[in-house]
Amino acid sequence: MLEQTLVEQPHIEQPHIKQHKNSISAQAVLNGEIKGIRRLLPFLGPAFIAAVAYLDPGNFATNITAGSKYGYLLLWVIVASNLMAVLIQALSAKLGIATGKNLPEIAHDRFPKSVSIFLWIQSELVIIATDLAEFIGAALGLYLLFDIPMLPAALITAVGSFAILELQRRGYRSLEAGIAAMILIVVLAFAFQVIVAKPDMGAVAVGMFTPKFEGVDSILLAAGILGATVMPHAIYLHSSLTQNRVVGVNEAEKKQIFKLEFIDIIIAMIIAGAVNLAMVIVSAALFFKNGLVVEDLDVAFQQFGHLAGPVTAISFGLGLLIAGLSSSSVGTMAGDVVMQGFINKRINLYLRRAITIIPPLAIIGFGVNPTKALVISQVILSFGIAFALIPLVVFTSNRQIMGGLVNRKITATLGWIISGLVVSLNLFLVYQIFV
Repeated sequence: MLEQTLVEQPHIEQPHIKQHKNSISAQAVLNGEIKGIRRLLPFLGPAFIAAVAYLDPGNFATNITAGSKYGYLLLWVIVASNLMAVLIQALSAKLGIATGKNLPEIAHDRFPKSVSIFLWIQSELVIIATDLAEFIGAALGLYLLFDIPMLPAALITAVGSFAILELQRRGYRSLEAGIAAMILIVVLAFAFQVIVAKPDMGAVAVGMFTPKFEGVDSILLAAGILGATVMPHAIYLHSSLTQNRVVGVNEAEKKQIFKLEFIDIIIAMIIAGAVNLAMVIVSAALFFKNGLVVEDLDVAFQQFGHLAGPVTAISFGLGLLIAGLSSSSVGTMAGDVVMQGFINKRINLYLRRAITIIPPLAIIGFGVNPTKALVISQVILSFGIAFALIPLVVFTSNRQIMGGLVNRKITATLGWIISGLVVSLNLFLVYQIFV
């Protein structure tokens, strides 16, 4: 046992050392020793990891379909979804800062054991569905870019996801830098596509700020966009990313930490929202304009090449690959958080990754249509949103739990309105698909 401890100790210490260094600079900010934009640096990062959930392949599928079917009509749904996401992620981050615990841990403390076990089981199912979408998306990206058959592409994706998890062993700063770099690639890919597509910017502005539907199908698609945007595992994960990252010793410091982390959330959500808008805009400018309804990502790739050239198609495939890889690793991290929090158990992160690879490999091996699998995964996600969102609003509105960071009345009201809207739309989505 002593020999094993000695061997493993360097891997444990390094993240701790990096966290200590960051805490020193964060404390300097809290003490007023660092001014200007440099004050933000120790607090940037957690929201970028959570934001990866807003750029997963499920978003690609719903956004491309929305743009090809309705042009710029549903851009306002992306804007509204992102505004909701800002509040939801802010509540999750605030919970971790105020309590030093994550959402599943507080649920474990507050709810009966049977409820905690139920919440753990449903959250694991949701994360498996999430992982399915992300894993298939990354494999599909490899298939489209390099013509690698889906099963070998899935195995390559597995190797890539293990490599990203290795960043976590090097400390959270390495992980945040790696995830931020991957998000930057996706941003550049879609920025290039928007430039090439030459959208009607007047129509874009109208679509972004004019709430409107065209029939039941557009409402259904709007619900799908919202379901692909508000992800349960991102809610669980964000509270764990802030719970011990920078620890406030009193209420004043905790409030200051939250204000700085809120800026992190705003920046990350703006970036995620811009990419989602770009997906719809490009699809509208190329597909809708030419009378094409595109609901499969492989068809979208081919049409990008046909209408805008091979470089545009490659940028789409690359964005899909990177988004799938990064979001699958974040899903694995979220699985670790919910298991540790709800039932106080933990398994090796690499073993968890190996287990969660099995369902997508099986689906790919059976030859299931990748885009249809993505849609099914979004339906499963719909069931899990209420079980993450409602406890989040309940806990952050409880002064005994939150202290000085408790929700103000207007924040709590908005939280309940958004929870009701999100849950209702997702129930509508499930009803429409099955009935």
